[in-house]
Amino acid sequence: MMNWINPIKEQWMQYWLMKSEPETYSIDDLEDFATDHWDGIRNYQVRNFFRDQMQIGDQAFFYHSNCKEPGIVGLMEIASKAYPDHTAFDKKEKYFDPKSNPDDPRWLMIDVKYNRHLKRKVTLRELRQVESLQTMKLLQRGNRLSVIPLSKEEWDHILEME
Repeated sequence: MMNWINPIKEQWMQYWLMKSEPETYSIDDLEDFATDHWDGIRNYQVRNFFRDQMQIGDQAFFYHSNCKEPGIVGLMEIASKAYPDHTAFDKKEKYFDPKSNPDDPRWLMIDVKYNRHLKRKVTLRELRQVESLQTMKLLQRGNRLSVIPLSKEEWDHILEME
């Protein structure tokens, strides 16, 4: 997952694809907030990405999922280190987890910063037609992760598609 060194931050730049259902939270919502938290993750592998791999300055695609035409709709940047997801502790929240303890939180979130909308949506259908992207985790059967690491090559190819 190491792609290239960002000389300003002296860290490895990483690339991600982060999914959200547009009816729940869309790229337009993120644009309105400019920077917002990405909460509600209840998958240990994604939690570990947040905790162990994501760095401030990493780049991410915003992907609209579970909609008529799923696809990549925008660009955002990781804007914080991982921190406890407060929605796990609130019984009124959709993502409440009674087993999560504020003193030893099970679930984490990060902040993301809006960069821009893509010039056009790059659809899942289009991605499936690109031979060089066939190994991308998004296109693998059974992959249901809401946050997926990308290679620099996958990132660059998708940007060229817009």
